Amino acid sequence: MSKTEQNSIQVDVTTTYIDGQSNPTEDNYVFAYTITIRNTGSAGARLISRHWLITDADGGVQEVFGEGVIGQQPYLQPGEDFSYTSGTSLPTPVGTMQGSYQMRSEAGTHFEAIIEPFSLAMPHILH
Repeated sequence: MSKTEQNSIQVDVTTTYIDGQSNPTEDNYVFAYTITIRNTGSAGARLISRHWLITDADGGVQEVFGEGVIGQQPYLQPGEDFSYTSGTSLPTPVGTMQGSYQMRSEAGTHFEAIIEPFSLAMPHILH
């Protein structure tokens, strides 16, 4: 069995624009994102830390590092998942996020779970 098959983490993301916390006249656009992390491998793994790159429409980049997610370092057995919601703000109505979770397998090896780029976008208002 390869290391890749043992350490397989799937990351799914949904995003929401938070109109009530945003203030477009002051270039502040707030977004929530809900992430579900699923262990699709054959061994348990703990999420140790996170690394985000948040890019606005003007090319500005915020880089975020931190331990765990929402104050937790969840341990996922094979087949288990963990979901959480967090948020970010941008100075533009659209942007992207991408990054990785640094994981530790039950055998003590470290690996990364890649979070593919996803969009943050204020919805168009239809009249």
